[in-house]
Amino acid sequence: MTAEATGVRLDCDGPVATVTLCRPDVLNAQTPAMWRAMSAFSRDLPGDVRVVVVRGEGRAFSAGLDLAVAGASGPGSFAELATLPEQECAERIAEFQAGFTWLHRPDVISVAAVQGHAIGAGFQLALACDLRVLAADAKLSMAEVTLGLVPDLAGTKRLVELVGYARALEICATGRRLDAAEADRIGLATLVVPPAEVDDAVRDLTAGLLAGARDAVVEIKALLAGATGRSHADQQRAEREAQTRRLRDLAGRGE
Repeated sequence: MTAEATGVRLDCDGPVATVTLCRPDVLNAQTPAMWRAMSAFSRDLPGDVRVVVVRGEGRAFSAGLDLAVAGASGPGSFAELATLPEQECAERIAEFQAGFTWLHRPDVISVAAVQGHAIGAGFQLALACDLRVLAADAKLSMAEVTLGLVPDLAGTKRLVELVGYARALEICATGRRLDAAEADRIGLATLVVPPAEVDDAVRDLTAGLLAGARDAVVEIKALLAGATGRSHADQQRAEREAQTRRLRDLAGRGE
């Protein structure tokens, strides 16, 4: 389907892919069609892509769920989901989550370029990325609670990993808005820059990520991503095993 139909597009330029939410007239509010399209991007991604940049057109990253769609009675609406058997409803939500979770892939590093509002699903999309470059005017909110809902697009664990349980609970249970300065202070932001400098900052960060050897970066991401679930001894073993693979590969003895 076209970007006009889904509201999101994928552009690839060598080792960099860009996912752009392209519904600026509604502040890039998200729909199930967008999530399905984003899930398909993972299958369409060329093998040489190393960095995926996620951005929104216009003055907002994403204002969150498109309530005009979710509040209607058609496919993907709250009304439709509520009529499904519990397992089928959960499976449908799993399909939506897949539009976000592929950004965790071990073979790419994902970067969110966030300007303006990142609300609800928009906040979760930014959290799905490995790194976040925030414009100084960015506003973040996990607003699902204001609709009587929970964050369900794979954002809760990522938030806890970044800011800790207590802060994550406060952010999700109140639905309050965080500005870029607070996001930076509590560990949500990789960089905060003036709005006019977001594109340059993302380009510089991308260049830095591409400067290292791909296989080494892939191993580093896997080491760090799994670190919180491992004991010190297990993490040290993982380091030894990863380094052994790198040494053998550099010596031309890898598999």
